[in-house]
Amino acid sequence: MTQMNPADKGTEIGRAWTVTLGVMAALFTLLGLGWLFVPGVVSALMRMPLLAGEGLSTQIGDLASFFLAMGVSILIALLNHSAIWLYPAVLLLVFAAVGRVIAWLFHGAGLPLDMVVFELVVAAFLISVASKLTADQTKS
Repeated sequence: MTQMNPADKGTEIGRAWTVTLGVMAALFTLLGLGWLFVPGVVSALMRMPLLAGEGLSTQIGDLASFFLAMGVSILIALLNHSAIWLYPAVLLLVFAAVGRVIAWLFHGAGLPLDMVVFELVVAAFLISVASKLTADQTKS
């Protein structure tokens, strides 16, 4: 398991990535909880209608688990200073972006470029942080 070099904890760079990861973990976790408790609000934020019947159950369950898994994995990475826990969030974000493009190309969906760019930028940031954590660990 790759861990952050303890000397980096007190640096400005260490604090900056810690704060950024904390904000990401909180936002993704809140979105997941929002899907569970106020799905109408979160669906509006995400520009999608709420489905009905079993579709609503699937929509709420799948999207809550998506965002909760991302938020919790980033939180675990943050608390344990462990790069490996950032990769589940990276995979979810990249697959979401790819899925949006496939939906647009093959299924007539709209292409929300702002969401695709956000997902890819956040994934790249998480990969960068994971890479730094791994590099720092190999130096020590």
